[in-house]
Amino acid sequence: MTAVRRFQHRPGATVWRALGYAALILGGLFPLLWMILTSFKSEDELSRFPVQYLPSHWSLHNYRLVFSEQPFATFFLNSLLVSVVSTALCVGIAALAAYALARLNLRRRGLYTTLIVTFSMFPVISLMVPLFRIMRGVNLLNTYPALILPYTALSLPIAILVLVAFFSGIPRDLEAAAMVDGCSRVGALRRIILPLSAPGVVTAALLVFVNSWNEFLLALSLTTRPAMRTVSVGVTLYQGEFSFPWPLISAAIVIGLVPIVLLIVVFQKRFVAGLAAGGVKA
Repeated sequence: MTAVRRFQHRPGATVWRALGYAALILGGLFPLLWMILTSFKSEDELSRFPVQYLPSHWSLHNYRLVFSEQPFATFFLNSLLVSVVSTALCVGIAALAAYALARLNLRRRGLYTTLIVTFSMFPVISLMVPLFRIMRGVNLLNTYPALILPYTALSLPIAILVLVAFFSGIPRDLEAAAMVDGCSRVGALRRIILPLSAPGVVTAALLVFVNSWNEFLLALSLTTRPAMRTVSVGVTLYQGEFSFPWPLISAAIVIGLVPIVLLIVVFQKRFVAGLAAGGVKA
């Protein structure tokens, strides 16, 4: 124990630890930084050797091409609509399910939890054929519900598990006091449980939104019309049969990252607190 304390207080150990953290941060951010720099370069600059790290001229030409060569604004709005509606539906349903698992005296609660965890492990590709046949059978292909319903269902397990961890940590006396004052169970959930579980709700909502925004396989298979494409699929439309315009593709990806980065920045504190508290409680 004494040896460990001496090692922790050695200046050299602190420097090496700081260098290690810096290397990890730079290693994690380097691909993103490289993509952002690429989005400002021309094809000629990108193919030069030795490698030119910074663009010669900082131009928004690639960003203008993103919107002129494909209906990227439509892709963006489609992704935004599908992700927002999926998140709202998923968090609403998950809150009710998590409340039942955390608060009600359910029989076979362990079985329900096991089924939820099991369902969360299913790969999306294993659901492709039945989902496609169901959507085609009910004439929902190339519609928003064709993406919203699967995204909501696929994200439900993780949202339920996150919210169960938070709901279980709230004292039952608070809810009982609210019900004595006339609140129904739904009222207690809305006025007591959900406000006290705000970090968990934000964490669940962000996880669902990011999953819906990034999803590619279902968006590619269940929508075929360009007007229904999402950002994740629309980015692939910029590549030609024998060409890969990386600066243009990088610009499209950077634009597609903006909503996620904004949400993470705005809700950073609640998201980190939710992940930390959820991990401890789980």
